[in-house]
Amino acid sequence: MNQLILVGRLTKDPEIRKLENKSCCYITVAVKRQYKNCDGIYESDFITCTVWNIIAERVCEYCRKGDVVSVKARIQNNNYTDKDDKKVYAYEIVAEQVAFVQSQHRDAIMDEDEEEM
Repeated sequence: MNQLILVGRLTKDPEIRKLENKSCCYITVAVKRQYKNCDGIYESDFITCTVWNIIAERVCEYCRKGDVVSVKARIQNNNYTDKDDKKVYAYEIVAEQVAFVQSQHRDAIMDEDEEEM
C-alpha cells in the first residue's frame, strides 16, 4: 500500500499551471513534528505535493497561505539518466485527495475521482 496522510498549513498561496490538457499546482504543507527538539521547540517539515486537474483547480480557488489542509497522497518514484550517464532517483508526492480542514470552505473535499462539473 502506497499511502501518505499529511495535515498542516499551506506555506503560500497555490498557483495553477495550465499544461496541454491538464491543470497542475504545487503546494507546500508545513507539518509540525510530534516531538520537541533538544531546545524544547516543535520543528516542522515542509513537504511539497503535486496536485493535478480538478483538485488543483479547487485548491487554487479555495485555499490560501496559512490554511490547514489534509492531504491524502502517494509517493511516486521518478528516475532518469543525467548528462553524466548516472541514474538519478527522485521521489514525488502526488495528492489524491485534499480536505480543507481550516478555511472558509471547510466542508469541501476534493478527490481525484471527482468528475468535472
